[in-house]
Amino acid sequence: MGLESNSKLVEVLGEKGRVSLNDWKEAQWAAIKIRREPITEEELYREASDFMSLFQQAVKEAFLSDIRDPVWLKMREMLSALSISRARRGFTPTEMATFVLSFKQPLFEALKQAHGTDSGALLSDVWMTTVLLDKLGLYCVEEYQKTREAIISRQQKDLLELSTPVVQLWPGVLTLPLIGTLDSERTQLVMERLLQKIVDTGSQIAIIDITGVPTVDTLVAQHLMKTIAAAHLMGAECFLSGISPQIAQTVVHLGVKFGDIVTKATLADAFGLALKRIGLVVIKKSGE
Repeated sequence: MGLESNSKLVEVLGEKGRVSLNDWKEAQWAAIKIRREPITEEELYREASDFMSLFQQAVKEAFLSDIRDPVWLKMREMLSALSISRARRGFTPTEMATFVLSFKQPLFEALKQAHGTDSGALLSDVWMTTVLLDKLGLYCVEEYQKTREAIISRQQKDLLELSTPVVQLWPGVLTLPLIGTLDSERTQLVMERLLQKIVDTGSQIAIIDITGVPTVDTLVAQHLMKTIAAAHLMGAECFLSGISPQIAQTVVHLGVKFGDIVTKATLADAFGLALKRIGLVVIKKSGE
């Protein structure tokens, strides 16, 4: 879709055109006035100026049907960078789309003045620019969404790592307290962290505490046994603690068998057994 012969679009976007950059900036500024702290007025004006300049440059080439066309490359790069920046600074998808879509009002006003009484040509320009700006607005939202998904994914990974700490209770004794459900991805992380800690500390005993695991089904049990088997191959014996009455009943009902794995009701019980296994005895000090 190219420009019609009677189009005024290039004219109103020119250096002496009728589109008011200041009016557009003020419209955007009013839309985010409730929380202006993420961006300064000068920064907003600069971004709007860059957009208008790139928009004008692309429109001159008259390739308006596909914003994926090389003509729009610099515009896409600018919008991608802007979307990433605003997503990281906490802008909403609506605020991101508003940056582009709010350009319609000053542009339409300029076209209205330029066309005068030629309503047919005005409608043609308005429709063409509406479709174009809608596409650019959707592109912004898509880029914004990609960034938000990447941020959420990274945060989930960070939380996952924080939720699987391997703690050294005593020289030679480690514990891995698990909270929440176990899936394949988390099991892999748990296994890697536990095995690395066994190597780093030379520990003989590893206690996996599942007090914070709400349910144990066949899949969770398989994940636990894989982790315990891997630790055994590294020369460490694994105990499983935190077996609640509900979990015990579920395990029996499912017919899950932990084989030779030592299980204890509490972490304290497992720790006491671990100390015995490494040749230590806890003696209560009598009062003097």
